[in-house]
Amino acid sequence: MTDSYLTVPGRGEARFEVRGSEFIGHVAPAATVEAAEAFVERVGEEYADATHNVPAYRVRADPFREYSSDAGEPSGSAGGPALNVLQQREIENVVAVVTRYYGGTNLGVGGLARSYSRAVRDAVDAAGVVEEVPHERFAVTVAYDDSGSVRGLLESAGVEFEADYEADVTFAVRVPTDEGSALRDRIRSATSGRADIETE
Repeated sequence: MTDSYLTVPGRGEARFEVRGSEFIGHVAPAATVEAAEAFVERVGEEYADATHNVPAYRVRADPFREYSSDAGEPSGSAGGPALNVLQQREIENVVAVVTRYYGGTNLGVGGLARSYSRAVRDAVDAAGVVEEVPHERFAVTVAYDDSGSVRGLLESAGVEFEADYEADVTFAVRVPTDEGSALRDRIRSATSGRADIETE
């Protein structure tokens, strides 16, 4: 999975009422199934008094994971429509939870499906959608004598990094996955193989 993909850059929220029922859509980025499930749990705890907290997520795990639950709503009226919005928008590494406070009027399966879809759609719109390129991380440890050339190389490559100056110098590097191997080769040749490189 080295190709770029669409995701949300941060959290988004949207609220509206339909015939007395309040719907709150929450979306957030999630790079792992564990992160998605942790977000679902957090929203569930935050809105523990709600009638329903309906989750859906799509995560670029291996294999690709999609999940949704109707969370007590009639079958097919909530989780499926919520997940469907994420599928139609082709968003990945994303988790959505729709909180519903029941207002006393039954909306029917069609009304529920429209409301849950809208809550996710509006929350995604609030968060925005960005194109993300898969990244990898590695650490480079060098003696002080080599640190200047490594730092210059990383700066010219335009990658994200943090430098930690102790007995040796360690650079924590974040690089697009398809550029990582070539960059490590350039560091090795710039330091005549003296750099200690650890990939995560």
